[in-house]
Amino acid sequence: MVKVKNIFNIFNKEIDGLLEAAYLLGLFAIISQVLALLRDRVLAGSFGTGHILDIYYASFEIPDFIFATVGSIVSISVLVPFITEKLAKSKEETIYFIRSIFSFFSLLIVGVCIVVFIFMPYLAPRVFPGIADHATLIKMARILLLSPILLGTSNFVASITQVGRRFLVYALSPIFYNLGIIFGALFLYPLFGIYGLAFGVVFGAMMHLGVQLPFVFKSGLFKPWPFHFNFSLIKKIFLISIPRTITLGMTQITTLVLVSLASVMTVGSISVFNFSNNLMGVPLSIIGVSYSLAAFPTLAKFISKNQGAEYLSHISAAIRHTIFWSIPISVIFIVLRAQIVRSIYGTGAFTWNSTKLTAAALAIYALSITAQSLVLIFIRGYYAKGNTKKSLYASVITGVLSIGLSILFVKIFYHFNMFRYFIENLFRVDGIPGTEILMLALGFSLAQIINCVILWIWFEKENPKFSTQLLKTLFQSFSASVIMSFVAYLCLGVFDNIFNINKLWGIFLQGFCSGVIGIVALIIMLKVLKSKELDETISTLRQKIWKARPLIPDTSAADLK
Repeated sequence: MVKVKNIFNIFNKEIDGLLEAAYLLGLFAIISQVLALLRDRVLAGSFGTGHILDIYYASFEIPDFIFATVGSIVSISVLVPFITEKLAKSKEETIYFIRSIFSFFSLLIVGVCIVVFIFMPYLAPRVFPGIADHATLIKMARILLLSPILLGTSNFVASITQVGRRFLVYALSPIFYNLGIIFGALFLYPLFGIYGLAFGVVFGAMMHLGVQLPFVFKSGLFKPWPFHFNFSLIKKIFLISIPRTITLGMTQITTLVLVSLASVMTVGSISVFNFSNNLMGVPLSIIGVSYSLAAFPTLAKFISKNQGAEYLSHISAAIRHTIFWSIPISVIFIVLRAQIVRSIYGTGAFTWNSTKLTAAALAIYALSITAQSLVLIFIRGYYAKGNTKKSLYASVITGVLSIGLSILFVKIFYHFNMFRYFIENLFRVDGIPGTEILMLALGFSLAQIINCVILWIWFEKENPKFSTQLLKTLFQSFSASVIMSFVAYLCLGVFDNIFNINKLWGIFLQGFCSGVIGIVALIIMLKVLKSKELDETISTLRQKIWKARPLIPDTSAADLK
């Protein structure tokens, strides 16, 4: 009984400090991503890059669009500053605020999903004209309409766990979500066919919400019933949320259009697009998402107390460490792309051609990992100030560029053989059908880099000399990564003669050993360059973040007890 109680105390412990929180979130992001990759491996081995997975991935897009738009009205970024402010006044006012917003949100998202459910037979065939089996696509998408309701509610209550700094509880949500999807792939698919995959997603969404509810109810802040509507509060939140909703909506529209374009390409293009995108999402979740989430509550707190210097110092630290981690990982993904893809997806129906094509798309996506990670932090920094317009402008520009550049590159790819031969030979995919899918990855990555540059310039104008303290980190990380890539690439040739790369274990060991030696070279170079971020990382790990000292409760934190 004592041990069980200790486990629950760990779940409810507050985590103080940017690096401790970021590493905790990063650790659980790794676990979540490992489960996500296991999920994708099961799917890849069972179906390969064929029409079944094309339908599966396409069926997510319309429900995801609802979640990105309607669900974003009650996002963490919008609600955390309000809840923090309300808690500073009184717990009763906070409960009243949360109940009113939840009443409006729950009715809105359920209503929207019902309407879309009715019109799905008209929407799906028009959005994805290249998919032949529209009947299956419609049924799948209708089942998945439950996920934005569940995940939207989970996103809503996550603002309470974030304010309470219960990062461990929050970090468990995606793990349970992926466990549900794996359960669907292993156990529900044999019973219900492709619809079992959709049931697994819904089950995972239920667990995503369920894992947060014990703390949320214990906090006493979430009392959803009876419904109550304060239209002045609702209007205020709604107006503030509009820029973010458009931002996320534009992001989802971009993905939807790219998937729609992939649907009229070679069969399996949607699967390649998603497999490579999911792999790119691993370092993005571990680094960019973890640092941005860890930094946001503290940034909001500094702004609420008018502590501008502390705010700038905190966001600078988050950016420095994001650069420190993301550049080497981007480089290692590019160098070891084939080994990574083959080790994770190389089973069953997933062919060598699928491996090469997915690896090429992954390399192109990896070019923008650092940019995407930094964008997340810049956006959280603006949201903490209550400024959602900057990220809105950048997002619209990025969405238009992603779609426009992708279409442009596809046309160039089809009409200019010299460009096509250059791309295919550069990524060693010549002679493989479906290489046009690489143009979608190229358009997307280039647009993300432009987005990062725009946000960086805007932030620099508002905070002169902001970039000065980051250039050293950028130089050190990039320089050390170049050495790492050179060493890792040389090692690939060495281990090619040692391991049998025609076997899964052989290609895994080739990539693993080359990567480890490359990372050792990276650390040595960072030591030589006297990297501050490396020293801070080692120091933080030595402090045993699992035993991080709980915060001494202040006025707002006490109300959560």
